[in-house]
Amino acid sequence: MDYIAAFRAKTGLPSVAVAQAWLDRTDVAAVLESHATRSFVRSVRHKPRANAAAGEATPGGMADPRWRDGFARLAPLGLRFDLQTPWWHLGEAWDLAMAFPDTTIILNHAGLPADRSPEGLAGWRAAMACVSDAPNVLVKISGLGQRGKPWTAEANRAIVLAIIELFGVERCMFASNFPVDSLCGSFGEIFGGFQAIVQDFTEAEQDALFVDNARRIYAIEDAT
Repeated sequence: MDYIAAFRAKTGLPSVAVAQAWLDRTDVAAVLESHATRSFVRSVRHKPRANAAAGEATPGGMADPRWRDGFARLAPLGLRFDLQTPWWHLGEAWDLAMAFPDTTIILNHAGLPADRSPEGLAGWRAAMACVSDAPNVLVKISGLGQRGKPWTAEANRAIVLAIIELFGVERCMFASNFPVDSLCGSFGEIFGGFQAIVQDFTEAEQDALFVDNARRIYAIEDAT
């Protein structure tokens, strides 16, 4: 995080940051303690490995005791967790969230609804409904771009509205996933699409989705 600290000193940005840490490594305690000393670090990200079958504790996966030992260190240090995992592993995410109710989990990229077939979307929605039952799980609505297709409100409307319906406005926030999603749309096209999708929401709800929730969830007002 030295580079980001130096960049912040020079430019004032980013206001807060999500740091990388491998929760199943032997140095996890020292790494997390170092991150926690940075006034701008709010959360930690580690993509857990996918399990071969439900209920297995694959090393590096969310059910792995060693990985969970690392995860258990987050809340005492005031750190959140940014989770990126395919939707078919959200049952494990629900179990993790229920086991650690004091740890805020931010699900990245809308649970990765890459399969837009009726069967794929049905499976994604069922998995999102499951994890939405854990009150400490929130969602970044981002990463909705599809390979070889432009980003449009029409293509993503049903997904965005389903997430908001399941989690409620107060547990959702829009995010750009830039620069990756620049492959399918400009920043203006993506956020213009989000605006079009929620244009009938109240002003307070739109403020929450675009600004206020992110400030609250990541304590951005406290950033120096």
